[in-house]
Amino acid sequence: MPTPRPRSTYRLQIRPSFTLDDAAALQQYLTDLGADWVYFSPILTASEGSDHGYDVVDPTTVDPARGGRGALERASRVFHDAGLGILVDIVPNHVGVARAEENAWWWDVLTHGPASRHAAAFDIDWAFGGGRVRLPVLGEDVGAAASSGALRVEGGELHYYDHRYPLAPGSAAVGDDVLDVHDRQHYELMDWRREADDLNYRRFFGVSSLAAVRVEDRAVFDETHGEVGSWFAEGLVDGLRVDHPDGLRAPVDYLERLQELTGGAYVVVEKILEHGEALPQFFAADGTTGYETLADIDRVLVDPSGEPGLDTLDERLRKASDLPAAFPWAEVIAGTKRAIGEGILRSEVRRLARDLGAPDDPATQDALVELLARFPVYRSYLPAGRGHLDEAAAAARAHRPDLAGAIDAVLPALADPQHPAALRFQQTSGMVMAKGVEDTAFYRATRLGTLTEVGADPSVFALPVDRFHAAQAARHAAWPHSMTTLSTHDTKRGEDVRARLAVLAEIPARWTQVLEELTDAATTGHGPFDALLWQAIVGAWPASRERLHAYAEKAAREAAEATSWLAPDVRFERRVHAVVDGAFDDPDVARRLESFVSEIEGAGWSNSLSAKLLQLTGPGVPDVYQGSELWEQSLVDPDNRRTVDFDERRRLLSLIEAGDQPVVDRTGAAKLLVTARALRLRRDRPELFTRYTAMTVVGAAADHAIAVDRGGAVAVATRLPVGLAARGEGTGSPWGDTMLLRHAGPTTDVLTGRVYSGHVLLAELLDLYPVALLVAGELP
Repeated sequence: MPTPRPRSTYRLQIRPSFTLDDAAALQQYLTDLGADWVYFSPILTASEGSDHGYDVVDPTTVDPARGGRGALERASRVFHDAGLGILVDIVPNHVGVARAEENAWWWDVLTHGPASRHAAAFDIDWAFGGGRVRLPVLGEDVGAAASSGALRVEGGELHYYDHRYPLAPGSAAVGDDVLDVHDRQHYELMDWRREADDLNYRRFFGVSSLAAVRVEDRAVFDETHGEVGSWFAEGLVDGLRVDHPDGLRAPVDYLERLQELTGGAYVVVEKILEHGEALPQFFAADGTTGYETLADIDRVLVDPSGEPGLDTLDERLRKASDLPAAFPWAEVIAGTKRAIGEGILRSEVRRLARDLGAPDDPATQDALVELLARFPVYRSYLPAGRGHLDEAAAAARAHRPDLAGAIDAVLPALADPQHPAALRFQQTSGMVMAKGVEDTAFYRATRLGTLTEVGADPSVFALPVDRFHAAQAARHAAWPHSMTTLSTHDTKRGEDVRARLAVLAEIPARWTQVLEELTDAATTGHGPFDALLWQAIVGAWPASRERLHAYAEKAAREAAEATSWLAPDVRFERRVHAVVDGAFDDPDVARRLESFVSEIEGAGWSNSLSAKLLQLTGPGVPDVYQGSELWEQSLVDPDNRRTVDFDERRRLLSLIEAGDQPVVDRTGAAKLLVTARALRLRRDRPELFTRYTAMTVVGAAADHAIAVDRGGAVAVATRLPVGLAARGEGTGSPWGDTMLLRHAGPTTDVLTGRVYSGHVLLAELLDLYPVALLVAGELP
C-alpha cells in the first residue's frame, strides 16, 4: 500500500498557550475549511516558555507544556478519525542550551567534559578551548564577575546571576576561590563579546544558545530520533517537515536514515533554493517547504514597467544618504556576507582554517571568507555541486587577485568530499548566506518589499506569465508533492502585506510622491530605511503601535547600517520610533497614511486573492499558514506568531456555508471563501488536479489574466489590477472583450455558483471577485 501524501496542509503553532489538545479542538473547523492534513510546529520538549519550539532541550519527549505525549495521542486519534493526516516539524540540527539545567545532555557535557557519554552529540573543538567548552554568557570579564559577586559558588553549582552551571566532581571545596573553582571546570564562562572570535562549538547560525547536534553519528541519530521514530511505529504521525537540513554535516545520508526510520513517510525539507537552483534529485524527500513557489507567485503579480521608477526613487534616496547603490545584487550580498564571515561567524571561519591545518594563517582565513562571500547558493552536496565551488573561486579570484594563491591552496581540500574542511565548509556556507542575505541585505534592499522574501532574489523584479507557467509545469513534473506556501513563521512579511506592496510597482510615481509627503513629516534621516519602514506601515495597516515599534527596531538593527544589535545607536533608534509614533499621533501624517492605504488596498486585495488561488490550486501540496485564510498582514517574527482568532473564522465560514456571498473588504471573508472552496475541491476531487496546462485568454486585457487547467479544475486570476482598472475608465468593464477560451459545455464557478457555457467573457466571470475556479458541468 503506497504511503499517503497530503493534498494540502494547515500549519498550527503549537505552544504552551495553544497545546496539542487545543489543536485537536479545531478538527471540525479544519475539516470544514477543507484541509487534508494538519501541520504542527515543533512539539518536542523546548526551553521553558518557548513560543516557537525550535530550541528543543529534550528530543526524547513530547513537550509537557505543549500537552505531552498523551495530548499527541489524543490529537492523533481525533484527526485520523476525521480523515486528516498529521505532519510534524522536527529540528535535527540543534538543541537549546540557553539554560544549561534544562538540557540534560548539555549539563552532562559541562559536568564531565570530553568524558561525558553525550560529548559525541555536540560539535565541540575541545583542543581549541584547552579541553573546555567556551560559553559566551558573561557581560564582563570573568575576574570582574567574580569580584562583584555576580559569579559565585552556590548550592553545589556555579552561578552567574540567574544562570546555573554544574561543578565537575571533586572540583570545589568549602572556602575555594570562585575563580579557582571556575578554572577547574570543563567549561569556560567568557564575555559574550568574544563569541564571534573564540567560540569552540558549532551553533545555529549566530545563535550561541542553540548548540549544533552531530546527527551524522549513527548513535546520536538513533538517540535523538527515538521518539520521532515511535510516532511512525505507532501510527501517530504521517509526515515530517525537516528544519534547516543544510546545517547538517551529511544531509543526504540523514534523509536516507529518516526514510528508513519512517517507512518512507512524507518528508519535506526547509531547503532554501536560490533563483534558478533546483532541489537535488537524489534527496530522499518529497520536496521543499515552498519558498521558491512563493517567489514565483509574488513576481507574476508585479508590474515590470514599474522597475525604472522604483529604481530612480531608490537611487535618489541612497545618494541623499551617501549610501552605495543597491545593485548589482551579487556585489551587495558579497559585502554583507563578507561582513558576517569577518564578524559574528568568524569563529566558524577560524575552525575551518584549523581543519585545513592553517589555524593562524591570515591569508587562509581571508580566502575562506571570500569564498563564503562569493558562494552562489546555500550549500553544495559534494561530490555534486563542485561547480558552485569553482564559481565561487573564480569570483573570489577576480575580486581579490591578491588572494589567488591562498584560494588555490585551499580549493583541493574544500573539493574533497571526505575532507573535514569540505564537510564543514558546506555547513558554513548556508550560515553565512542566511545571516548575510536574509538577515542583513534584505533589510537594505528597500525599493519594493514584496521582493525581499526568504529564498527570493530581489534583483529579479517580475516574472512574465509564460515563464510562470513554465516554472509551475516543471514543478508539477519534477516534485509533484513538494509543499508550497505564501506565509510561514520565517517570512519577512505576511502574504497580504507583500500583495499590497506589489501595487507600488504599478504606481511608482504616486508612491514617490506619497513617500516624500510622509518623510517630510516623519523621517529617520536615512532615506532607504525610511522607504522600508513606511512600506511596512502601509503594508500592515491597520496595525498596532506596539507591533510596528517592534518591527522598526528589529529591521533597523538587522540592516546594520545606522544601528545594530551589537552596537545600538540610541539617537537613530529614537528617530525610528518617532516615525512610528508619527503615524498615530500626527493628524496630518495619519490622514495621508489612511488616504493612501484606502487608495491601494482594493488592488492589494485583488493581488492577495489571485496569489491565494494560484497557490492553493497550483502544483505541489499547498500549506495554509495559521490564520491566513483571512488577511495575513503580519510582519517578521515574532509578529507572525500572534494568536489567531479561530472563533471569528468559524463564524465567517458558517455564514459563507449558509449562503452568504462575501464582498472583498477588510473582513477578509472573500479570502476565506476562496481558501475553503479551493481546499475542498482539491481534497474531494483530486482527479481534477492531475496536470498543468496554461489556458488561452484573448482580448485587449489578456495580459491581466492568468488561467490554468489543472486537469479539470480551471483557475483564473487577475494581475496588475491598477492598470486593468485604468483600461475601463469611462468604458464600462475594464476587461472589455477579453475572453477565456474553453471547450463547449457548461462550467461552474465554485466561488459564485454561476454556470457558463463555452468561451467565457472575463467581464462576466470576474465581475464579483478577481478570481474564479471553474469545474465542468453544473454543481448539484
